[in-house]
Amino acid sequence: MSLPEQSSSRARALGARWLGVGLATVISVVTLGLGVTGRLTLYISPGSVWFACAGAVVTLAGAIWSFTLPLGEESDHGHDHSPAVRTDAADDAAADRQPTTAPRRSLATVGAVAGGVIATGVVAAALVLPPASLSVELAMSRAGEQSSLFAGSDIVSLGVADTSTFGVGDWSSVFATATNTTAYDGAPVTLTGFVTPGGSGDDGVSLTRLVITHCVIDAQTATLPVAVDPSDYETGQWVEITGTVRADADGTLSIEPTDVVAIDEPEDPYEY
Repeated sequence: MSLPEQSSSRARALGARWLGVGLATVISVVTLGLGVTGRLTLYISPGSVWFACAGAVVTLAGAIWSFTLPLGEESDHGHDHSPAVRTDAADDAAADRQPTTAPRRSLATVGAVAGGVIATGVVAAALVLPPASLSVELAMSRAGEQSSLFAGSDIVSLGVADTSTFGVGDWSSVFATATNTTAYDGAPVTLTGFVTPGGSGDDGVSLTRLVITHCVIDAQTATLPVAVDPSDYETGQWVEITGTVRADADGTLSIEPTDVVAIDEPEDPYEY
């Protein structure tokens, strides 16, 4: 094998190892770092943290073991690559296929390089950019999507009267599905969320929280109408609201606050 061929083969082997073991190792290190610092819950539910960290440890162990293999060994599947005796007919057939095979190989190479660049960029972004919660804009864009499908909705449907542990997601389910709204009139609440525009113009705002089941991909928006002057708080401002639930004459529910305190975004911005 000539020197250029050796260099090309080595480059392909390095690229394959980076796209496989290399990227997996970086993602594993990022996952463990977020898990140790408690920031992995910005992306997945607390119950899934142990599973993600265990998977990262196994991946790192496999990456360390992979370095015992010679470079390029992973592409050898045990086939016999020794030169074989070829007939003239086989030579002619190979020559006929060569013009078709070359463009396909070039296209595959371009696709592999493009995919590698994109994957590397995504991993580099995960490594460099600071962890952050989902944006207020995303929450607002998802508002109104299946508003009753939140944690705690099963408790509501069973008619359990104790609402002292309800969060924004639980109350959102109550507001969306309750048929006997007077049963909740006067219930005390202490809720944390961020302010978004209300659906009734200048009559109030919405207290909003993102609710996730497994990870941020399945995040849904829970909103509650609150009788607060919209000019008092900017959209996206986190607040803690103490007040009571009120049932209007038309059967709609809302939060009547007795105290509203502006706060910083909590370490865990989601409900589960």
